[in-house]
Amino acid sequence: MTKDKPSPSATYNENSNGNFTDVIESTSVHTIQSVNLLPEEEKRRIFIRLIPPKLIERFRLNATLIDGLGRDLLILECNPGCSDAQMKLFHQVDFPDPIFYGHITDTLNGQIHILLYVVNDPDSPRFDVDRMPDGTPTQFGTRERNLDAELAALEHGLAPGQIRHGLRLLGQGIEAFDRFVSSLGQDMYFNEPLYYHNAIIFERYGFNYAKGKKLMERIQKGFAPDGDLTARLDGSTPFRRSEAAQSIRLRSWAIHDGLLGEPFTNVTMYKRIGKSFGVDTSSGCKW
Repeated sequence: MTKDKPSPSATYNENSNGNFTDVIESTSVHTIQSVNLLPEEEKRRIFIRLIPPKLIERFRLNATLIDGLGRDLLILECNPGCSDAQMKLFHQVDFPDPIFYGHITDTLNGQIHILLYVVNDPDSPRFDVDRMPDGTPTQFGTRERNLDAELAALEHGLAPGQIRHGLRLLGQGIEAFDRFVSSLGQDMYFNEPLYYHNAIIFERYGFNYAKGKKLMERIQKGFAPDGDLTARLDGSTPFRRSEAAQSIRLRSWAIHDGLLGEPFTNVTMYKRIGKSFGVDTSSGCKW
């Protein structure tokens, strides 16, 4: 998962050391905005590249993503004039949650930025961490928190923000993003992890930090046996368990619960196609 849309000025220039320091300005026709200007059928064909093929195979969907009754299983929001696109793929039209949700945008200089990426297992239990009992959206717990739903999700083995178990297709999803970005004539893309565990997972798939690496290293140090974050795992809430110091998932719940004293924000990551940076800010910590 990734965060809400970044500022349009959030563009980065990679120097020879793989660091991002300078804001640059450039233009490109190979952008989400330019794709959104295409005819509907062509837009659909391009954006379908973002869907992992194994997801389509798993649910026995045909290549058109139209079901046997002629109903469209793919919802696209990619209007002309907009620089972002959202897509939802359902395995059946009457199901409440998509099996795939993606939201991507352009940065100021036309680089691709992933805002949100979700793959759900529709056969797993649902936990309403995304809405309050009265239906008010929580923005996956970043604005409000449905604590009862979050506790149930925690006990069921989910990480913060998950409404259902995933399908273990992130690797195939990243491959699809690589192909999509490459097809637009670009060789890198960005995301902003919504939670701590998202950042760790992206590290393991070859992403590097444009910003936020110092925060991640500070978190790792804080969860050392004598660290300040470990000392705060006092059981004062169900999300602050002592065993969280050695668990990526439980660390993420504790951080989501406010253990840092501030929200987990200002982390931006990037991936360069064909390269893995080998970053590891959680050495020795298991899921």
